[in-house]
Amino acid sequence: MRVSWSGLLLMLGMLAGCYPKGDPSRPIPTVLVPAPGPAQRLVVVLPGRGDDLAGLQRAGIAQAIQSQWPDADVMLSGLAIGYYLQGRAISRLHNEIIAPARSRYREVWLLGASLGGLGALMYDNQWPGTIDGMVLMAPYLGEKPLLRQIAREGGIARWDPGPVPARVDGNNFQHELWRGLKTWSRDPSRSRNVWLAYGDRDYLRDTMPALTPLLPAAQVLVRPGSHSWTVWTPASVEILAAIKARHTQLAP
Repeated sequence: MRVSWSGLLLMLGMLAGCYPKGDPSRPIPTVLVPAPGPAQRLVVVLPGRGDDLAGLQRAGIAQAIQSQWPDADVMLSGLAIGYYLQGRAISRLHNEIIAPARSRYREVWLLGASLGGLGALMYDNQWPGTIDGMVLMAPYLGEKPLLRQIAREGGIARWDPGPVPARVDGNNFQHELWRGLKTWSRDPSRSRNVWLAYGDRDYLRDTMPALTPLLPAAQVLVRPGSHSWTVWTPASVEILAAIKARHTQLAP
């Protein structure tokens, strides 16, 4: 479904002239950082609202991922604001990056920060079961009035989202995102490979408690710092090390 994201971007305060917009008339720009060894999986990095490809490279996120997963190719993506404004960011992520990768790799993961964390959740909502896991770094989760309503009703498991609308657009987008997340409360397997990290001074920290009940407690990391890669890059090392350890324990 094609969605108009103009209302969403206004809610986020994303004045397009202040952030990298990208050129949605062209394919999503990417930089592939090859695995040090034979590649078995792909980790696609979705940028925050202020990130471009050069910024992701400076953040060292590819090297952080490969320090724990040396069998991972890392694809830094330039899925910037302009693609969301076009209303096809998530379908293009699927068609241009995820779908082709599925035939090449044993696993495909998304790692998204801020706007990119939102994008990862949107992708999983639209194509459930297509990716093998998500690492969410302080994702944008919606405006506080909706999150307060969910809290007043006793949390996401008890929240009644009401009837499904005829059309999803920028005005009801966040509501429908949470309708999708509510399915996680009925099916814990949906969050088995979802991890969350954010800083204790992050300006979005007050919204994170809406999501954390859907995740195993060990898969939520709160670390000193604010809304930046100085928190997210080292947190990714911790998360991927924990995933590697868990898989090692489960291996026959």
